Amino acid sequence: MSDERLVSLDIDDRGIARLVLNRPEARNALSNDLMQQLRHHTQTLAEDNEVRAVILTGAGDVFCAGGDLKGMKQQASNTREGRLSDASEFAATLRELDQLPKPLIGRINGSAFGGGVGLMSLCDITIGLADARFRLTEVTLGLIAATISPYVVARIGVPHARRMMLNALPMDGRLAHQFGLLDVVVDSEKALDEAVAREVAHLLKCAPGAVGRSKVLIRYLSTHSADENFDYTVNALADAWETDEIREGIDAFLNKRKPKWDAT
Repeated sequence: MSDERLVSLDIDDRGIARLVLNRPEARNALSNDLMQQLRHHTQTLAEDNEVRAVILTGAGDVFCAGGDLKGMKQQASNTREGRLSDASEFAATLRELDQLPKPLIGRINGSAFGGGVGLMSLCDITIGLADARFRLTEVTLGLIAATISPYVVARIGVPHARRMMLNALPMDGRLAHQFGLLDVVVDSEKALDEAVAREVAHLLKCAPGAVGRSKVLIRYLSTHSADENFDYTVNALADAWETDEIREGIDAFLNKRKPKWDAT
């Protein structure tokens, strides 16, 4: 892994982590080294029980320009085995970020293209700027949005994915909101930070274990049949009643006090 700090990680005293793509001179393009560092930090965050939520953002005025041009040139002369290996590494990083057992808030500080749109699609909540630009540009280069496609399609749905992926439709923040790529659209960086702070405040009132289990629940429901979901949800609810969190939550409610996890 490169010693250059291509992805920075800071965690405040509330357990709110800030994960920053840190290649502003390259518009935070997704080089192999950046993706390796992103994967390393994702694994660290997944294992840290003190982390309550993660904010993903970019340094500078672009969130992520997508694939790194130098890396694309290298792929052109790579072997098939090399291309498969690199694609697998990229896909594994996306999967681990998607399965991060903490809420992932996308503070989309500017425009995003290609793989940057893929990173947005992994977020549980996305907040972006109205004047930012968003586009899946792969088909303009003769490529396809392959490894990011499961997350893009899951987020915006098949009809919107067809519109966006087949003709590289350029969008501003408001159209991205209509497509479901952004949950909240704001007009300034100040408003962006205020909107992120509101989401964090909501999350800090929630039991962290229950939040993590809810992410697992959503992922399971989206990939299994109705019969499988019936059995899974029955058992999941029974399991939830056996946790310390439910006992603390009920006691706090009955005694009109904040639960221990409420850091607001």
